[in-house]
Formats: sequence, C-alpha cells, structure tokens
Amino acid sequence: MCYYRVMKEFPNKLKAIRAEKNLSQQQVADGIGVTRAAYSNYEQGLREPDLDTLKKICLLLGISADELLDIIL
Repeated sequence: MCYYRVMKEFPNKLKAIRAEKNLSQQQVADGIGVTRAAYSNYEQGLREPDLDTLKKICLLLGISADELLDIIL
C-alpha cells in the first residue's frame, strides 16, 4: 500500500468516522488536545497528525490505526 494513497484517503475516512460517532470537530479537538483549526486541517488534508496525535485520535474514536488508515494486512 502506498503512503500517498493512505494519506490521500485519510481526511475523508477521519471525517466519516467522526460523523458516525456523532462528534463535532471541537469535541475531537478537545479530546486530543489540539485546536479545532488544527483538527480541521487533518480533515481537510492540509496537515497530517504526528504518531502521538494519531494514537489519541484512534483512542478517542474507539478504532484501530489500521481501521483509520484503511490498512489491510
């Protein structure tokens, strides 16, 4: 799997899972310790979270990184 493909699909996957969990961007941002603007940039594909932030996102949303990044082993 290509890193480019994973990160190209990441914003839409992140937004869909957040919406599925009925959480606002602000709620997720507060839960992971970033500003709403920073979190919004992840959903827009303007920035990529570092590994620590990715872990926090996964824990908050109750999903694995494999699921969020759509990695099939």
